[in-house]
Amino acid sequence: MSIKTILALLKETFAEWNNDKASRLAAALAYYTVFSLAPLLIIAIAIAGAVFGEEAARGEIVAQIQGLVGKEGAQFIETAIENASKPEAGSIASIVSVVVLLFGASGLFAQLQDALNTIWEVQPKPNLGLWAIIRARFLSFTMVLGVGFLLLVSLILSAALAALVNFFGHLIPGVGFLLQLTNFILSFAATTILFGLIYKVLPDAKIAWSDVWIGAIITSLLFSIGRFLLGLYFGNSSFGSTYGAAGSVVIILAWVNYAAQILFFGAEFTQVYARRFGSQIVPDKNAISMTPSARAEQGMKTQSNEHRRRKQSKRRFP
Repeated sequence: MSIKTILALLKETFAEWNNDKASRLAAALAYYTVFSLAPLLIIAIAIAGAVFGEEAARGEIVAQIQGLVGKEGAQFIETAIENASKPEAGSIASIVSVVVLLFGASGLFAQLQDALNTIWEVQPKPNLGLWAIIRARFLSFTMVLGVGFLLLVSLILSAALAALVNFFGHLIPGVGFLLQLTNFILSFAATTILFGLIYKVLPDAKIAWSDVWIGAIITSLLFSIGRFLLGLYFGNSSFGSTYGAAGSVVIILAWVNYAAQILFFGAEFTQVYARRFGSQIVPDKNAISMTPSARAEQGMKTQSNEHRRRKQSKRRFP
């Protein structure tokens, strides 16, 4: 692929980003994530804790979060987890608490599904009723469990690599760097798989795996770069203290907003790539192409039928 083609891909991606108002969708998702973060992490800790123990899993997750959002943000999230996971008195209260946790965690992915549908210009068929709600929630529950499983695998691999570093670190010069590089590669692979599953499973659209992985790799690369830079910034600045008592919330909102921006930019890139070089993205059996009225309700620019046909007919850049 030539430099000219890559630049054309990026140019069209930014145009789609602007037309779909993806930055606004990302800001809305970041706001929603603040309320879903504690339930999601509690479920992830429960899954990982089945192998490592709850305290060990919680400590490792909080340590990973601190590397992302700094000490202040990590303390806020840890407090939220502790408050949300306090046991309720009585079996009925416990059952209700579990249900609330599941719906709270899955709500994030339901919101994400709606945003990806908007970006990929699909929408559920009218009058699907209860079935559409059940299907959406089932997919969301599946993603929650998938996140927990990926976290478990990541913790197992991190623990194994840490043990190898401790064992071989003093015996073989330079092995520590190689194992750290391996840890980065495994982390990159895990985030790529997560983004790939999000693009493939959540939207009401059909897309080839070959197109999914291209978008997921680009998204994971941008995410890894941003994670490193934001981790340095939040870990060594007084950004949170500027906002006083609300500083922790602002830090988390800023970080999640960046992650959502990258996720949606990757979705736009995947759409453009699939349209130009892949198999295109089409609605699945329970969805239709987004109507002009639906775009208008979302506050996006409406597209004429001629413009839509012209856009779909383009295959490759000249």
